[in-house]
Amino acid sequence: MSIRSKLSRRALLSVGALTLARPLHAAGDAQALLVASDAIRNPGQPFRVTVTLTEFEKGQQVDTSQLVSYSRTMEQSNGQFASLLRFVQPARDTGKLLLKNGGDLWFYDPGTKASVRISPQQRLLGDASNGDVVTVNFARDYKAAVAAEETIADGERKQRKSVKLMLTAASEDSTYAAIELWIDAESRAPLKARFMADSGRLLKTAYYRKFQPQLGADRPTETVIIDGINPQSVTIVRFSDYAARNLPTSWFQRDYLPRFQGD
Repeated sequence: MSIRSKLSRRALLSVGALTLARPLHAAGDAQALLVASDAIRNPGQPFRVTVTLTEFEKGQQVDTSQLVSYSRTMEQSNGQFASLLRFVQPARDTGKLLLKNGGDLWFYDPGTKASVRISPQQRLLGDASNGDVVTVNFARDYKAAVAAEETIADGERKQRKSVKLMLTAASEDSTYAAIELWIDAESRAPLKARFMADSGRLLKTAYYRKFQPQLGADRPTETVIIDGINPQSVTIVRFSDYAARNLPTSWFQRDYLPRFQGD
């Protein structure tokens, strides 16, 4: 074997060793991490949950709202969730409904008996938009890439080793143009997210915290949402009373909204 051949072989072996030493960050691996994180945020069965939103300005509570959410995956949506939310409080909103099925989001007012299409980006309360309260599998709406491995402070102000994922919208139906998502390096639990506009401007930052056993997994029962411009504007979204439910597909059709009575 010539000296040149030996040197070339050594170079190839060195490159191979470096490749094996580095963690795999292929697109498929990143997407698998996102799927695992989704499975912690969302139960894998039809379920109901109470959603309570509380808005704060400079540490003072200024508004609150409560809804009951019903969610299940739909065959025609390639495994994405459909969600029906019924307003409970305040009294002026009782009985109003939000329906997310596929790329459509509908608002129904029993007073007018009319359903109108609305935007997922439209604010529901404080810094929480309509798209933040419906159940969503990020892996169905976004393409993931691993950006870094970092140690960050989580929602409980504890240092956590994490994997940072860069999510880009896979379709026009995605609520946000891009998301930066940090997940726990071992458990794959979501820790923190930054939601971006089309322009690249930061819209909001979210921390996932207060993990509790719910329907077969430790899930975040509270999301703290901080405004991207004014950090004194904070909205806390609490999830409680998780329960598995047999939810008929008819509930998630726009034509059914006037007849919906809940469980």
